Amino acid sequence: MSASTPTPQDAGLPPPPGTTSSTLPSHPISTSSASVSKSSTKPTVLHLGDDIRWNHALYTDLQAKFNIERSYSLGREEFKKALKEKKWGDFVAMYRPFWNTGGEMGNWDPELISLLPKSCKIYASAGAGFDWVDTKTMAEHGITYCNSAPACTESVADTAIVFIISAFRAIPWSFLAARSLSPPKFVDANQNIAAVTHNPAGHILGIVGLGKIGYRIAQKASLAFDMKIWYHDVVRMEDREESVSVSAKWCPTLEELLQGADCVVLATPFNGAVLLSTEQFKQFKRGSRLVNIARGKLIDEPALIMALDEGIISAAGLDVHANEPHVNEDLAKRENVMVLCHTAGASVESHVGFERLGIENILSYFEGKGAVTPVNLQWLKEK
Repeated sequence: MSASTPTPQDAGLPPPPGTTSSTLPSHPISTSSASVSKSSTKPTVLHLGDDIRWNHALYTDLQAKFNIERSYSLGREEFKKALKEKKWGDFVAMYRPFWNTGGEMGNWDPELISLLPKSCKIYASAGAGFDWVDTKTMAEHGITYCNSAPACTESVADTAIVFIISAFRAIPWSFLAARSLSPPKFVDANQNIAAVTHNPAGHILGIVGLGKIGYRIAQKASLAFDMKIWYHDVVRMEDREESVSVSAKWCPTLEELLQGADCVVLATPFNGAVLLSTEQFKQFKRGSRLVNIARGKLIDEPALIMALDEGIISAAGLDVHANEPHVNEDLAKRENVMVLCHTAGASVESHVGFERLGIENILSYFEGKGAVTPVNLQWLKEK
């Protein structure tokens, strides 16, 4: 995502309360707790990063129940110092509404987590992935970590569909040939692409991870393209299988899915280990396709390059990369690989949802209903 967070004007929404379109500043009016007394008996929420831009009425509800403190965008050392000095007091929750700001302190590892006050019970953050936060250590400290994956589900699933079509129809080859302005390259693509491309219809789409995003990809691909859906996950999800237009097949092992799928989509969280390397690529059906809209480190990129060279993988679509913001040069220059800049979930609608869902998680948690989108409950239960 770019450094700029979309504003209400970008989506044609009305300006925040108390402003008009003509007076709305490029950086929205601060909704910080400057006017709230620090001596308030209300519990404190630490708001990380930029001001909210969308859900002003809901944020007002949060302010009514909590004292809002702001860290804005402190670097790691400054942030650590502030925590040690209890600059924001014994806050009970952390709220990060945007992916572009509020994370300047870097990864949430045991060092940083250990500095949090014992009063902190929940961290609600923008974004779907959480490889940058040690959710198990947070659980050991009694903190529920919540992501915002449902907010970007539609955007990520749409991008996955673009990649699937691209991989079956050799879109990068045709696009790059036309963009080169070279008549010989144009003629080459025009005359030869048909011999190596296929329609997705009837092919097996293998989805690794049938969470919210994987499930939505399955729905779109089966309904729009009549693709057959196979999936691999740690547990079988029969209710989701039956609700896909063409009933999905559960593969108890990753190997079974790789051996049968014509296109594999990674839609699973990164748990610290590479998922696809040399041994896994040997299991793929020859000439199959690969799409990754999850995390770049799930794939051993040198092993993928070898699989592409050997024709095991005929095409790939990669939104994410192992060493972001650096993209593997060998992959980027290939005509059968589409690469993007980790923008699958980037849309105004996603930003609006990230902001809203974070607030909803905090309100729901302290109303005794539990967090809406927790990701580390298994370790919290153990604790």
